[in-house]
Amino acid sequence: MLRTRTTVAAVAATLAGLCLVPSQAQAAAGSVHLYKIYYDSPGVDRRSNTSLNAEYVQIRNTTSKAVSLKGWTLVDASNHKYVFGAFSLGKGKTVTVHTGRGTNNTAHRYQGRAAYVWNNDRDTATLKRSTGSTADTCSYNSTKVDYKMC
Repeated sequence: MLRTRTTVAAVAATLAGLCLVPSQAQAAAGSVHLYKIYYDSPGVDRRSNTSLNAEYVQIRNTTSKAVSLKGWTLVDASNHKYVFGAFSLGKGKTVTVHTGRGTNNTAHRYQGRAAYVWNNDRDTATLKRSTGSTADTCSYNSTKVDYKMC
């Protein structure tokens, strides 16, 4: 009877260890996630394109390969939505999504809006995959600082 309990315990411990392997592998693989929200652009909010573009969200890719963000969305609590077109975020790279107008490139994307998206006191950013599943969320609730590191 003692030998059976010892064997069962050994098998259970081995299975428990195997269950940890995928989690550790996933953690080592990295993610595409929200990195920083700069929600209160410097100066007076006058809706100038310069001021609008000083409001932004950074998204970082910590995986070991480029990730296509085509169809991914970035939304706030009021459902202002930015949808990525054909765009690939390189491994280890960060892309900054600005609120105003500009020319898209590999490091900067522009929503083309004429009004601010991110509230100066509290809001929630949600990054969703093209499938609609949530990749990451980041919330802030402060007027003491102008940005949030996610």
